[in-house]
Amino acid sequence: MTESLIGFAIVMVLVLLRMPIAFAMGLVGMVGYMYETSYRGAISMVSRLIIDTAQDYGLSVVPLFILMGLFVNKGGISRELYRVSYAFLGHLRGGLAMATILACGGFAAICGSSLATAATMSKVAMPQMRKYGYADSLSTASIAAGGTLGILIPPSVILVIYGLLTETSIGKLFMAGIIPGVMGIFFYMLAVRYTVARDPKAGPAGERTPWSGRIAALRQVWAVLLLFTLVIGGLYGILDVWPIHLAFSPTEAAGMGAMGAFLIALARGNLTVPDVLEVLKETTFTTASLFSVLIGAWIFSNFVNYAGLPDALLGAVTYYSVSPYVVLGMIVLIYIALGCIFESLSMLLLTVPIFFPLVRDLGFDPVWFGIIVVVVTEISLITPPVGLNVFILKGVVGDVTTGTIFRGVTPFWIADIIRLALLLAIPTIALYLPNQMG
Repeated sequence: MTESLIGFAIVMVLVLLRMPIAFAMGLVGMVGYMYETSYRGAISMVSRLIIDTAQDYGLSVVPLFILMGLFVNKGGISRELYRVSYAFLGHLRGGLAMATILACGGFAAICGSSLATAATMSKVAMPQMRKYGYADSLSTASIAAGGTLGILIPPSVILVIYGLLTETSIGKLFMAGIIPGVMGIFFYMLAVRYTVARDPKAGPAGERTPWSGRIAALRQVWAVLLLFTLVIGGLYGILDVWPIHLAFSPTEAAGMGAMGAFLIALARGNLTVPDVLEVLKETTFTTASLFSVLIGAWIFSNFVNYAGLPDALLGAVTYYSVSPYVVLGMIVLIYIALGCIFESLSMLLLTVPIFFPLVRDLGFDPVWFGIIVVVVTEISLITPPVGLNVFILKGVVGDVTTGTIFRGVTPFWIADIIRLALLLAIPTIALYLPNQMG
């Protein structure tokens, strides 16, 4: 156990010193495994992991969902989602901020990336909110918070990674993310209402769109609805009825989604040959980065498990008769604290190999714990001093300080804490839909 704790501390120090987390976890895991076994054993373990990862068919779901998200971005779907949301909500106080959150939720459902959602929606929504005199704090905060929905509403790349790390059903994880994701949209809208109730000038009402305009806007998002129905409906067997009979595995659903997004972007004339090459290049780069991090995480996980840290933690919990819910509360507090330092993926990969075996042995549902981890990770995306979505937004907008964004995001952060508390107290919120799958 001591060796595992030392290794964990060394990884944290290396990451804080700006070493890429893939190399930090891989290096510490390999050296630690070598110390526990032998040089030959460590080399054999690392080489086997690299080969198995490269040949694992199940991992192909990762680049396919990334490809789908990038094609969606190129297809200009984000603007249509924002236009529909604005048509129904723009006339309310704070309505543009609410429309931004709703559009972020819709874009997240077909993109799967929080950073891409925040970066894309900032270009679409920020000019409109400034046009109607919205305070920069509310404008940027609604985009930063709405962007966090990208890692929870399916399809979600981070849920895929959690499923691969813990051998948990990706389909059930996707289904479990739907209700908490919708709750996130609702609670963020309440945060907007709270902000404009305190300061009406922060979010003045926009122009009311007539019903003819609303219906016209809805007609423009048929492609989005069709793509989402194809991916999610095929994944869960909803489309497996006569005469369609479409049922996909996660990998097949990702492939259908990527092809559908490509055809939508192509049909709209928003895709050129250089665009396709750029999307393929970015997909390759992102996939290679994620696979490197996954390999590093598995190497570190093998070292931690061989050194006996999960068993030692379980033994300590049993010996001191600590309630499983107290242990879970401590884990959540650790995640929130780490979220102030680490970005979301690093935090997930660093901690899941340590905490998941303990949580599983304590009898908690792995699907439910996955949703809890992702919700806490969402909170870390807007938590100072790191708040990766905040810094992404700062880089895109440019003329707004990070302090302004962090001040505006506080009500959204509190809304996330309330949602997390509800999910912890009532696991059925996340587990109801997966349990209906059988």
